Amino acid sequence: MNWNRFLCKTNNQGITTIFTVVVMLLLFTASCGSDNKEVVVVAFDPETTYTLKTTDYSTLISDSGITRYRVNAKEMLSFDKAKEPFLYFPEGFYVEKFDTLFNTVASVKADTVYNYKKKELWKLIGNVKIESVEGKKFETSLLFFDQKEEKVYSDKYIRIEEEDKIITGIGFESNQDMTRYKIFNSQGVFPVNESAVADSTNTEASVDSVAVNAVPTVQPVTSDTN
Repeated sequence: MNWNRFLCKTNNQGITTIFTVVVMLLLFTASCGSDNKEVVVVAFDPETTYTLKTTDYSTLISDSGITRYRVNAKEMLSFDKAKEPFLYFPEGFYVEKFDTLFNTVASVKADTVYNYKKKELWKLIGNVKIESVEGKKFETSLLFFDQKEEKVYSDKYIRIEEEDKIITGIGFESNQDMTRYKIFNSQGVFPVNESAVADSTNTEASVDSVAVNAVPTVQPVTSDTN
């Protein structure tokens, strides 16, 4: 066998193979380089980009070892990197308060909810409905709950249904238990049995139509059941 010819042939094949591999690598690199040029880099905006998403959110909250609250929400988004970190419930939530026998004694419901962690401030928007431990019903379109100050307030239309009367007005402030409150710019106070239209439609317009004939009250209206 002619070893020189064999070695020469082998070397030529080796060089050809290496050359082919190099060309393929170059083509692949060029291709990747071309793709990279078309990649759009989107900057991370902590104010609009959530860091955590939870669906079918449900949790129980205890107080002194006893389960007192349950929170349910279809979706919860956490914006931990925002300048003012907050939780966002785009489809709102429903909160129940229990007694020692696990019976619901109070509730809070809203269409959209924000919770600003550092400020300890809750913002409830759209069809906000609260039923207190005393059985009073509060309805408004916007409500704030300041945990630090232990205060609930709103500057929007408010409707409060008590056992024997309904109170309406613009602007509202209360303690966190909703047992002591006052309404600013009161629109009137009228008996519950005269509010059938308001109860059936549950709208501000219908309440106002009934309140036209109501006896006006001194502003602000206050309540202290303690």
